[in-house]
Amino acid sequence: MTKNKNCILRLSRYKNSLHRFKAIGFVKIFSDYLADAVGVTSAQVRKDFSLFGITGNKRGGYHIDSLLEQLHEILGKNELQKVIIAGAGSLGSALIKYKNFEQEGIKLVAGFDIDPSKHNTKLPIPILPLEELSTFVEDNSVKIGILSVPEIAAQQTLDIMVQAGVKGILNFAPIQLKAPADCIINNVNLEVELENLIYFVNSLQKKNCTATQ
Repeated sequence: MTKNKNCILRLSRYKNSLHRFKAIGFVKIFSDYLADAVGVTSAQVRKDFSLFGITGNKRGGYHIDSLLEQLHEILGKNELQKVIIAGAGSLGSALIKYKNFEQEGIKLVAGFDIDPSKHNTKLPIPILPLEELSTFVEDNSVKIGILSVPEIAAQQTLDIMVQAGVKGILNFAPIQLKAPADCIINNVNLEVELENLIYFVNSLQKKNCTATQ
């Protein structure tokens, strides 16, 4: 059964909220508390959980440790997920230097780039030639990749990743890419997101100005 993408996104938000509740001493939690923390209804929380066979107690709620264990298993966080990055430019380098991935069960294992000046096998996360990507993916059983190359090189680089066996790709290139049905692409277009944010901020300001006139 294919699960709705929005539901999976909410599961991640539930997980993060549960960690915060646990940090301040909660042992159990009710769906309405979790709903308030995430910004949905308690009915939505229960519906999302029921899709994965997660049940609580009407009087006792959900035991946080047990619920986190189930969410970690659903989201693939019960084992370390190895990830590669194709493109070691400004964005790729920033992602490589980000320190908190492993706290979320994500381990960046290598970066790849066509620029020889960026290659360095002595780094904690080595930067390797792009032509070595296929062998590395196969040897290390990598299934997840991040694509942060220029638009002009995005499709060709994605094809290399897919042929190597990568099944899930987070795409930062500002272009819609084509991939086989058994490869999942999540697109992150920072420019579009900022444009949308600017539009809604400006619209809100215009609305407020009109209301005060």
